[in-house]
Amino acid sequence: MMSYWQLMQLVLPVFALIAIGVVVRRVHWVEGEAETSLIRLVVNLFSPCLIFESVANNAALREPGNLIMPPLVGFGVTFLAIRAGLLVAKSIGLHVGTGLRTFGLAVGLANYGYLPLPIMTGIWGVESRGVLLVHNVGVEAAIWTVGVLVLSGQSLREGWRKLVSPMLISLVLAVVCNLTGATPHIPRIAMDAVHALAVCAIPLGLLMTGVNLANYLNEPRELFDAKVSVAAMALRLGALPVAMLVLAKYLPCSLELKRVIVVQAAMPAGVISIIVSKLYGGHPRTAVQIVLGTTALGVFVIPLWLRAGLAWLGV
Repeated sequence: MMSYWQLMQLVLPVFALIAIGVVVRRVHWVEGEAETSLIRLVVNLFSPCLIFESVANNAALREPGNLIMPPLVGFGVTFLAIRAGLLVAKSIGLHVGTGLRTFGLAVGLANYGYLPLPIMTGIWGVESRGVLLVHNVGVEAAIWTVGVLVLSGQSLREGWRKLVSPMLISLVLAVVCNLTGATPHIPRIAMDAVHALAVCAIPLGLLMTGVNLANYLNEPRELFDAKVSVAAMALRLGALPVAMLVLAKYLPCSLELKRVIVVQAAMPAGVISIIVSKLYGGHPRTAVQIVLGTTALGVFVIPLWLRAGLAWLGV
């Protein structure tokens, strides 16, 4: 059983990279078009390579339960968390125009990418990443359907179009290669190139998370709202982890998926909610308050939830 300090040692380097990203932005080393270009590289090249490498030769993903159940759990948990967020937003007096819908979206979307990936790798090894990445397909589906509908009322067709991305294409190709046994026949030079690009995904993704957050630090008074921030932290890092650990305990699913749920339960709000709220007429300031508040508290709370989940579930 890992101690709190051992788990904290897994978490701190992740947040250190985010902090470095903030500094890089504040000293103007990355800004403007460079920021946009680097994010595109992470999303369209490095992350697809990471997905392919993690899935294409993963024995755990040859079990049907690890291909079907994880996306369903990702979608279902995200959907229910967003609905819970809307209820809490109403209870604290928010309404449409002052952040009600954005609160629901932001508090419902856990960080599902660059933060949990290194934590899972540190606890269970690189093999554990594959099920998380398959799970994330369901989360993405919830973002671009439920999330978009919550914020803007746009049609499902508009949201589903967002799912067709280099990451989804990479995942489909990797699953096919894994199930058919084609991966060992891919030329070594190609897999070496994929690996070289894949190792860039997590560190650069974390750096760019910090760069993105730094854009909102110019007005410190706007970063915390007692009503919004406290309610978001209580739900995202209090009530939702309890519900998710109960789900992991009693859901008839694989050991690998239980591990994913345990890590996701401990996560703060995801930065993507800020971007989605900008694109679809939400209230970005509310999203920033929730992301920064839960992330700051998460530094100390994540190891506690991980330790609780590991002890209770024995995974």
